[in-house]
Amino acid sequence: MIQVSGLTKDFIQGQEKTQVLKGIDLKIEEGEFVAIMGPSGSGKSTLLQLLGGLDLPSAGEILINDQIITKMTEKERTIFRRKNAGFVFQNYQLLPNLTVEENIAFPLHADGNITGETRKGMDDLIAAVGLEGLDKKRANLLSGGQQQRVAIARALVNNPSVLLADEPTGNLDRAKAEEILVLFSSFHRKKKQTIVMVTHDIFAAGFADRIILFRDGVIDKVIARKDGDYAKYLANFMA
Repeated sequence: MIQVSGLTKDFIQGQEKTQVLKGIDLKIEEGEFVAIMGPSGSGKSTLLQLLGGLDLPSAGEILINDQIITKMTEKERTIFRRKNAGFVFQNYQLLPNLTVEENIAFPLHADGNITGETRKGMDDLIAAVGLEGLDKKRANLLSGGQQQRVAIARALVNNPSVLLADEPTGNLDRAKAEEILVLFSSFHRKKKQTIVMVTHDIFAAGFADRIILFRDGVIDKVIARKDGDYAKYLANFMA
């Protein structure tokens, strides 16, 4: 479970202060798939970085799995992040000269956690994301959709409680994007994976249980996928 209370984030350049988040209160249940949408600059990616402990807020509190990450030291946040949060980015952030298998295993090496059991788990994950037979292929020789599948497997290899995805389909065509979203839905449904996804894409947001709409650093509206005619509302919101 994720609980955010009174969250603010300021960025200072010279004498100028910009408040990107302006007091966010938010609760995400364990096993929920949430999409965060909003215009560029509305604060959605900043929130995702704070949830992952990549940065600290100016004020407020973030509670994940009963741990207050906003009170942790940088070292404690790094350890917490490795064990509890998986990240998927729009530009994949793979190591191009490493193989599929080596990229996926990278977080395991960071934790010194390579065992027979984790190798079996990694093989199962490679199969689950549809990369069988490609485990020895270098990442820079893969298609965009294949690279994103590697990024997803790497994010999940430590079995994190939360998967954080920042525009995970932004560089993909519709067909490849749908493949990735179906994959997310599969992990969400079968493994009760908690997913928080930032996206500009109404189609992608439609896969989520709940959609949180940001505007000017605040939550403008929260709607559920089951609500009627939400796609039309989102189209107007994003205009």
